[in-house]
Amino acid sequence: MTPTTIVLLIFGLILLVVSADWLVKGASRLASIFGISPLVIGLTVVAFGTSAPELAVSVMSAFEGKTDLALGNVVGSNIFNVLFILGLAAMVTPLIVAQQLVRLDVPVMILVSIMVLVLGYDGSIGRLDGFLFFAGGVGYTIFLIRQSRRETNEAVKLEYEKEFGLEEKKSNILLDIGLVVVGVGGLVLGSKFLVDGAVEIATYFGVSELIIGLTIVSVGTSLPEVATSVVAAYRGERDIAVGNVVGSNIFNILSVLGLSSIIAPHGINVAASALAFDVPVMIAIAVVCLPIFFAGYQISRLNGAIFFAFYILYVVYLILSSTGHAAFANYQMALAYGVIPVAVIGLVTVTWRAMRSHGAPAQ
Repeated sequence: MTPTTIVLLIFGLILLVVSADWLVKGASRLASIFGISPLVIGLTVVAFGTSAPELAVSVMSAFEGKTDLALGNVVGSNIFNVLFILGLAAMVTPLIVAQQLVRLDVPVMILVSIMVLVLGYDGSIGRLDGFLFFAGGVGYTIFLIRQSRRETNEAVKLEYEKEFGLEEKKSNILLDIGLVVVGVGGLVLGSKFLVDGAVEIATYFGVSELIIGLTIVSVGTSLPEVATSVVAAYRGERDIAVGNVVGSNIFNILSVLGLSSIIAPHGINVAASALAFDVPVMIAIAVVCLPIFFAGYQISRLNGAIFFAFYILYVVYLILSSTGHAAFANYQMALAYGVIPVAVIGLVTVTWRAMRSHGAPAQ
């Protein structure tokens, strides 16, 4: 591994983030020129844009046959999005959870997370599975658009507009086309740099591509979500911070993993270690979101700190496991017989209290 590898890795990450921003700006303005409503643009272009780095990296990895990296990127990003991003954003300020998230989006996130385990149980997510995921992504987007137009509850309609609405902006069609072209090109080039650099680092340190995907690559490709959610929380747009993360997680599985599985020559390999630990962790985190979000329809600073702490524990687990550290066995026992039981008891308590209070929304 040379210093050039590190430089290209960092440059690839920066190029991914900047290119995704250009793509979103250009595509959203072009869509508005053709009379597409701001809400529909938000549900499609913006939702795609914040996950564009994950899409570019996973598709590039799948195309080059590095499928462990493609899977690790999706699973790692989903874990990072909830534990790190929501945790950090909630520590900045308590986050408001929109009613639509609890009644629709979080259950969908749980369902598609479980599908990864079910479809990957045979050791791979094949091309047919990929088509199933991708079709689900298209169907889910169409459903959201129709649901937003048919919604009669004024409070929920306002949530849709705040979450997905965009302000009308003046547009230069040639400039916007240029932004889209450059944005797509930057995503392709940036993902190439990032994938090649990550593989070289994994080889140098003797770490699997799956671990690199779960850590370095997933964190890097989630930078747009970090920026969007933390800035939204800081500016007081506390419901947008949560919606961005949940929507991104759904898109990562249905569209990113779906397209990657379609493009990969022999499907996406699902390692036994991922089936035994990482995918179940992703599912558990998705499930935990439901009672925590339901409790007063907000994420408190305390819950945010707990999310953040669990991400640190998860990363330490990965590092100790991948390096074969002598402390791994004791660490694993401490998690299994100490941290996790306490967390489960706390979760049951939160759920019971929320059910007793009927989850009255915070205003």
